[in-house]
Amino acid sequence: MRIISSLARPLLFAAISAASILVLLRQGHAEMSGWAENEGGRMRLVVLPPDAAGHIRAGLQIEPKPGWITYWREPGNNGIPPQITIAPQSGVTLDAISYPVPKRIFSGKVEDIGYAAAVTLPLSLTSWKAGPVVIDATAFIGICKDICIPFQAHFSLSLGAAAQSRPQEQTILQSAAARLPEAPSADFGVVAHAMSADLKQLSLKVTLPEAGNGTPEIIVTGPSGYAFTKQMNVGRSGRAYSADIAIGKLPNNYDIKGKQWGVLVVDGARAMETTLAFD
Repeated sequence: MRIISSLARPLLFAAISAASILVLLRQGHAEMSGWAENEGGRMRLVVLPPDAAGHIRAGLQIEPKPGWITYWREPGNNGIPPQITIAPQSGVTLDAISYPVPKRIFSGKVEDIGYAAAVTLPLSLTSWKAGPVVIDATAFIGICKDICIPFQAHFSLSLGAAAQSRPQEQTILQSAAARLPEAPSADFGVVAHAMSADLKQLSLKVTLPEAGNGTPEIIVTGPSGYAFTKQMNVGRSGRAYSADIAIGKLPNNYDIKGKQWGVLVVDGARAMETTLAFD
């Protein structure tokens, strides 16, 4: 269960079965697959050839239809986080999936975390096999309106020579990278954090990039499948901000010692993401 509050989604989920998952084969001999489509939207794979060290820049491009949403890595009450699998015979490993800054999306009292418009998830890949690179990838996402539909597609791409110019693919990936949250810095970061002994409240002190009176959005991600957004006891003085984040239900007998949680802070046009270590 993916928990922000104790509220359950009042929507009907499609069953995860062969009937509810659209599986399409999209083959390509360029660095951009065809679109896989379902009732709520479409997605495709965009890839650049490996560099001299075998590093590959790529992206999963998702376009929900108007009124539909797709999800962040911690999607909220009951969403489906994106999953991408590379076939071992590709000779390519998936090193990381990055996520552009999401939005908190409300439907009544239900809160989701994701994207209500087109988004590209940057992928970092490494090719470790000599010779031409053929990527066989499977993408699995959730896409939701009145019902939430699991959406799965298979993509196969043969990568060309690195020297060839690929302005369309490069533009898509550069645009996606520009939407990623920034790393913590001296002018935007968490300066202190502390968890209460009963694991019910996380206290944060943050340096914000500009002075002001607004309340930044904060998303705290704990164990896989858990995200928390409710702020209490907030205070702002110029660039100094403090808040207590209400921590809802955690796994039974959860021991936070030695764990690392994530935190995303959005203040105006800037967003910062970092990790919180608990000793």
